[in-house]
Amino acid sequence: MSPLNIEKGSSSHSAYDLRSHMSDAIETHTLAVLVQNEAGVLARVIGLFSGRGYNIESLTVAEVDHAGHRSRITIVTSGTPQVINQIKMQLERMVPVHEVHDLTVEGAMVSRELALFKVKGKGEHRVEALRIAEIFRANVVDSTLESFVFEVTGTPEKIDAFADLMRPLGLLEVARTGVAAIARGA
Repeated sequence: MSPLNIEKGSSSHSAYDLRSHMSDAIETHTLAVLVQNEAGVLARVIGLFSGRGYNIESLTVAEVDHAGHRSRITIVTSGTPQVINQIKMQLERMVPVHEVHDLTVEGAMVSRELALFKVKGKGEHRVEALRIAEIFRANVVDSTLESFVFEVTGTPEKIDAFADLMRPLGLLEVARTGVAAIARGA
């Protein structure tokens, strides 16, 4: 067989190449889902994720409109752009869902995580734990003669850094909540 002679400036892509040229990179997205505040809605939304094998990295729920009986579910999930798009489309088709916003795509957002840390220590370790807590702007929410409970809010990286510094000082327990996020601006 002779090699193909492709003229300069022409494309070497085949018309029969049916593969998607969209990115296969895994992305993390924060979705804000406004839903009707009624029994079973959260279970249906979560069922959509588990039934299709999608992962939820963080989940928070709060009532946002008492008179209108609406709640906001904030979900942090990851996947390829096609998977994220599929998740959004499937959420939008659900009856109790009013709106779906991808805060990652729609622009700047403010997001925070909350964590409680129980640190046991005496003497110098206790003083060092209080010093580190002050640097991280952590609040002491409980104190005994042998332990502290600190409340820390911030990015997941800040929470991880605080935990790493508290481990050698006697970190006993960590309770982390989901990510709360809201769009910036007007």
